[in-house]
Parts: sequence; C-alpha cells; structure tokens
Amino acid sequence: MKLNGFAKYAWGVLAFNIGVILWGAYVRATGSGAGCGSHWPLCNGEVIPIEPQIETVIEFTHRLTSAAALLLVIGMFVWARRAYPQGRIVRVGASLSLFFIITEALVGAGLVLFQWVALNDSLERVISMAVHLVNTFLLLAALTLTAWWASGGRPLRLNGSGQAWAFGLAYLAVMILGVTGAITALGDTLFPASSLQEGVIQDFSAASHFLIRLRVWHPLIAIISGTYILILSGLTALFRPQALVKRFTMILIGLFMAQLIAGLVNLVLLAPIPMQIIHLLLADLVWIALVLLGAANFAIDETDWNAQAASEERAG
Repeated sequence: MKLNGFAKYAWGVLAFNIGVILWGAYVRATGSGAGCGSHWPLCNGEVIPIEPQIETVIEFTHRLTSAAALLLVIGMFVWARRAYPQGRIVRVGASLSLFFIITEALVGAGLVLFQWVALNDSLERVISMAVHLVNTFLLLAALTLTAWWASGGRPLRLNGSGQAWAFGLAYLAVMILGVTGAITALGDTLFPASSLQEGVIQDFSAASHFLIRLRVWHPLIAIISGTYILILSGLTALFRPQALVKRFTMILIGLFMAQLIAGLVNLVLLAPIPMQIIHLLLADLVWIALVLLGAANFAIDETDWNAQAASEERAG
C-alpha cells in the first residue's frame, strides 16, 4: 500500500515511542530511576543538570525523549484533525494516542514524586508498575491503530460473537504477561542471583522477598497465554483466510516464538540488561502484531467501506 505523509509520520511516532519505552527499561535495569532525585519536571531542582552523574544522564535522557514523544503525538493529533474530516476513524486513533501519552507522563511523574524508583521494593511500586505497563500497552495500541487506519486500514466492526470475546481475552492475557514480566525484571534487578540454581532456590523459598517469589509465575503465564494466542491466531487465519489476516498471523506466531526463546535465554543468562531490552522489544512487537491481527480480522467489509467513503466524499 502507498503511504501518505501522515501515515509515514504516524508509523515514525510509533517507532519513536518504542525506543522511549526501551530506554525506560534501561533506566530501571541500571537503577537510574532516581537520577534526578524526587524532582519532576525539574532534574535535581535544575532545568538542565550541571555536572551530572551517569545515573542522572540516563534518567534525564529518558525525560527528554519522553517529552519529545509527547510533542510528536501532539503534532500527530493536530495533523489528523487538519487532514481528516470529522468522524474519520484516524481522528479517533490520534485522540486516544494523545490521551494515553498524557496519562503515561502522569504515571511516570508519579513514580518519581513518590520515589517508586531505583532500589524501592515496595508493593506500591509493583502496583504503579502494573498501571504503567497497561497504560503503555494501550498507548502502543492507539498509536498502531492510528498508523494502520492512516495507511488504508478499514474501521472496526465488532459484533457480539464469541470471536470478539476471544480476542479480548487474548489482549488481557498479553497485558497480564507483560505485567508479570515487568515484575520479574524488577525482581531480577533488585535481587540478582549469582547462578541459575541459586535463583530457582530463591524463587521457592518462603524467606525470599515477595518480588522473588512472584518470578516463578511469569514463565507459567507465558506458556499458557502463548498456547492460547497461537491457537486463536491459527483459527482466525483458518476461518477468515484473507491475505492480511494470514500475514499478521504468521508474524504474530513468529514473534511470540522468538519472545519465548529470548525469555529462556534471559533466564539462563541471569537477565543481563541487553537481553532484558531484547525481551521487552519482542513483547512490544507481539502486542502490536496482535493489535494489527485484530484490526484486520474485525475490519468492515471492503464494499461497506467504499460505500461509506463515497458517502463522506459527497457530504464533504
């Protein structure tokens, strides 16, 4: 498909936000979340930190890229309202993108102001991380759909069938998998094990911190949710054998298998930072592929879409 200027921009905004998310994971993995102290939006009380430590550089860079991401989404929102008439689905996607990136910034600010960063191992930090992860996934979904619709993707038509519920369960499963993955990564950062055997012993020890004991759930949830998603995507391609549905099914299956392998390598190597970043990147791509599969599967029929477009053109 031929992309117009807005579509290219929207895909670029999505890619940039993925980069911001990965850098945020690097901030957590290096324990640099408190690099700017408990100040926000200032950094250690300064607009630009003077003679910063490496942790401050890492955290301040994340804040700058996050601010840039916000400006890019604002630009996308304004452009969508100028380029597309009222009622077009692209406008809805851009509006949702703006909403979720604002809430993303507010959650990030809360983490800093309440000092749920660095070496903090409280239950409050775990809950805030879960909220942050869910909001991040919703932001990625909104950005993906905006770019997809701008690229010619047709609007959705959800019905009350079991298929809609099945996809809803898949989205929920991936979110839960992502939350447990974030909790596992936090446990690996705060309580690193010197060997795989030591890590397994810690996981099942009643004396271990609750973050360590929670780590065992992530691989189990990955296996269960992965099996469900593979079955769902296969059945979707079988019952709606359209080119895009088949393509996104294959992409989703390939990405999920790669994510499982990366998770295993991450476990064996005791979660080195590069593997954590790769694992998170694959998780984000799995989510995006699942969103695109749903968008292709529930798109309105081409005949209805052409009729709707023609009607809008006459009205305009």
